[in-house]
Amino acid sequence: MSQGNMENSKSDELSPQDNDELCISYLEGNRKGIVVFSMRRFKARNSMGRNIIQMMIDGLEEVKFDTSIRALIIRSEVPGVFCAGADLKERAQMTNAQVAAFVQKLRSTVNDIHNFPVPVIAAIDGAALGGGLEMALGCDLRVASTSAKMGLVETKLAIIPGAGGTQRLPRVLGPALAKELIYTGRVLDGQQAAQIGLVNHCVDQNEAGDAAYLRSLTLAEEILPQGPIALRMAKQAINRGLEVELESGLKFEEAYYAQVIPTKDRIEGLTAFKEKRPPKYQGH
Repeated sequence: MSQGNMENSKSDELSPQDNDELCISYLEGNRKGIVVFSMRRFKARNSMGRNIIQMMIDGLEEVKFDTSIRALIIRSEVPGVFCAGADLKERAQMTNAQVAAFVQKLRSTVNDIHNFPVPVIAAIDGAALGGGLEMALGCDLRVASTSAKMGLVETKLAIIPGAGGTQRLPRVLGPALAKELIYTGRVLDGQQAAQIGLVNHCVDQNEAGDAAYLRSLTLAEEILPQGPIALRMAKQAINRGLEVELESGLKFEEAYYAQVIPTKDRIEGLTAFKEKRPPKYQGH
């Protein structure tokens, strides 16, 4: 797995012949605190095979305890595609038991993204189909280019979404619209996805093919100045609260709010407000 620094809008690109299917970049300068996962399985259009899934699991485990990280962006370096879904050539060689085990592992990986401590942004420059869209649904925020193509197309293959799509899409769009999209296997472009709330932002595609990634960077930069412990607690309060009724959700909010009260960052926020200066949060 490759690691590197990235000061500009793009990472130092590695050759498509490089064996790494996932590159992790820690940004520097004004973007310090942003980490980028770049999928780069060029020949297979980032389809989710055993290797890239294991690299994603290892990468998430590697960075999740780094308290200097404020935001994670998941993007693709493969032109025209975010993630084309499952690697069907690889899956065709699996037994029924192996398929079930692999889908469980993919579902667990998307759960790891969903539960990652800091905000996660999916930069969708291209196709996000099947498992690719399920991965994006596991992220907190989604940014798409106008040329993006998104859909849970599993019913076309006589299967159903198995990495959380049947659960997360209804929570994002509501059950009726989610059912329509899953039943029909319909594919939406970036503008259509933005109109129904599937993505937070849709941006015009550029010549470099990274418009959604650049917008994701801007979005991550808006997150950077906020209190890091507050970000983590807010994410957990929202995620846990969505799983229960309002009364229980408010209890979660109360519990997570209690964890920010004794922090030095909270006092720094109050002091900075009083002194009319930007706060300098340390994550303590």
